[in-house]
Amino acid sequence: EVGAWTYHYSDQGDYTWEQARNYCQTFFTDLVAIQNKQEIEYLNKSLPYHARYYWIGIRKLGGIWTWVGTRKALTKEAENWALGEPNNRRSNQDCVEIYIQRPQQSGKWNDEPCNRKKKALCYQASCQPFPCSQRGECVETIGSYRCECYPGFHGPECAEVVQCAKLEPKGVHMNCSHPYGDFSYNSTCEFGCQEGFERQGMGILRCLPSQEWSANIPICTAIKCPLLAGPKRGWVNCSHPHSMFTSGDSLGNQNACKIAVKGKTYLGKFNLSIYTISEICSPIAAITCPVLSAPEQGELNCSHLHGDFAFGSTCAFSCQMGFALVGPESRECTATGKWTGDAPRCEAVVCPVLSAPDQGEMHCSHLHGNFTFGSTCAFSCQKGFALMGPESHECTATGTWTGDIPHCEAIACPVLRAPDQGDLNCSHLHGDFTFGSVCAFSCHKGFVLMGPESRECAVTGTWTEDTPHCEAITCPVLSAPDQGELNCSHLHGGFTFGSTCAFSCHKGFVLMGPESRECTVTGTWTEDTPHCEGRAAATTQDFTFGSTCAFSCQMGFALMGSDSRECTATGTWTGDAPRCEGRAAATAQGVICLGVTLRSIKCSALTIPKMGQAACSHLHGDFAFGSTCAFSCHKGFVLMGPESRECTATGTWTGGPTHCKAISCPVLAPPSRGQLSCSHVHGNFTYNSTCTFSCEEGFVRMGAEMLQCEATGNWTREPPVCAG
Repeated sequence: EVGAWTYHYSDQGDYTWEQARNYCQTFFTDLVAIQNKQEIEYLNKSLPYHARYYWIGIRKLGGIWTWVGTRKALTKEAENWALGEPNNRRSNQDCVEIYIQRPQQSGKWNDEPCNRKKKALCYQASCQPFPCSQRGECVETIGSYRCECYPGFHGPECAEVVQCAKLEPKGVHMNCSHPYGDFSYNSTCEFGCQEGFERQGMGILRCLPSQEWSANIPICTAIKCPLLAGPKRGWVNCSHPHSMFTSGDSLGNQNACKIAVKGKTYLGKFNLSIYTISEICSPIAAITCPVLSAPEQGELNCSHLHGDFAFGSTCAFSCQMGFALVGPESRECTATGKWTGDAPRCEAVVCPVLSAPDQGEMHCSHLHGNFTFGSTCAFSCQKGFALMGPESHECTATGTWTGDIPHCEAIACPVLRAPDQGDLNCSHLHGDFTFGSVCAFSCHKGFVLMGPESRECAVTGTWTEDTPHCEAITCPVLSAPDQGELNCSHLHGGFTFGSTCAFSCHKGFVLMGPESRECTVTGTWTEDTPHCEGRAAATTQDFTFGSTCAFSCQMGFALMGSDSRECTATGTWTGDAPRCEGRAAATAQGVICLGVTLRSIKCSALTIPKMGQAACSHLHGDFAFGSTCAFSCHKGFVLMGPESRECTATGTWTGGPTHCKAISCPVLAPPSRGQLSCSHVHGNFTYNSTCTFSCEEGFVRMGAEMLQCEATGNWTREPPVCAG
């Protein structure tokens, strides 16, 4: 942590630049924006080395290297490129990585193709979502932040508004609007005059960021009529309520004349029977029209024949770049004191209305009206989507937007496949195997799913949970019957669904039960357990009143019942018949007692180690006293534990559990200026692991592209190198 900044990096995987930025914006603020050398030194010291290095928040937009978080161009002073960079090799290197703990030029920048996968280097900023009262720009600083206020605002949080002097016009009607308080920044006041008076000055005043009004307060003056002079052989008598020769003047003679000839006004008192017009009227000044002003965002260019804004004056109107003239291009002052045409105005050039992209947002600022010249619109995408195209548009003077229309694409996850002996069923909200896609896994009949039943494509472009697989349902391990043999075939592994076992007996014995059994989908065997019975002659001997028989069991057998019985006068034996495991003969006082049932000591059933085999022999029944099992492993695996175990008289097995472990090969590392991609079937860098090597652009692989771990614990080839 440096001051108020907190740095984070992706430790779960590598991402393309777009995926890395989405990861940072989802969990933090954005890809890191480097502000000074202190930050570079801290990052280079604190972050772990990663062969592919880290993405930072610089990207080429419109041919200009830009900090994407602030949309500000990278200045020459802030550049930190490595020697010879940026070189834009193959014209597709538009994103930037930072070398962390690199032997040479550590902490420097390098341009890279944006589809390369690297670690995401993120930061958590101290500026809040709506800082500086939304009246300024929040600028991150070491340990804090500062507000750079927009024009018209000031204070630490830009909460205070610039004040202009209060307007107090005299003789002028005023109507004001105050968006931020009375007579403060952006307050506007509109002025008007009574009938018979005209405004001298601007009609609208605005309070500027400089605390000054955009113009002086206008005044209202009485509309003037042309100056009158006494006619030849006549006289004139006038009264002026507002000022000399203004609106309301009247001639003092009944026969006063007012004749306009070619823009000149002739006035006089005359008798048409005696005088002609030319004799009785004398010319006076040219008629004037109201003073014109340039339209807002426009210009005015006038030519005057008989004085400023007088009869014959013509005024041409034009607009500034980005604005179009609405109304006549020119006006002329007529002999009646009025201008031809209506007053024109300048309107901002309009661009087509924009809308937010699907699954995205749009934020616009308008200087001169909605979607007009100077309007700017910024685009962003919702969580789980990446923006394809420019991040902002601006309305130009030609009425078109800069750049192409952007759109939001769902972040893609790697394509999933159905597990072996299973099915995959996916639903896609935004496209195949993209953000929000959910895939459900199931197994065929006779197989069980090991792992999650479903996985979802997350905002980081990775799937939730691990990859599941289908394993065949297992049945209890079978063994050959006593005095018999067992021969099995396994489709999906030892004693699993589909396995079939055939039974047979040694010479002199007969199979009692089914000749074969099959492991079913329920994990049970068909039919009952068969056994082998021998053919033997029965031995008879007389047992009479008073005969006694003592019973005992061989080593490894337990006597169940009375240890002796006596033949009574009724011809029956005292007590119940005792028993041991198996069939045996007991001897007492030289008398052989036949038909005694015995039971041997049992041990727990053993299971075959995964990736291995077990061969068992049973003297007195399955997994009973005297049973022995020998273990071995498949090719590429080594036995961990005893090679054989025996069931003892105590009902326990000798030795500990056994398992098969994949043989390991030496751990591989990516070559310098290259990458390494491995798949491990039985564990990292073990038997049957495969590793593929590739080199960065500009480097050539010298050696094999793929290596495989063999059963000997060696790789098939020596690792390759990348040569420049």
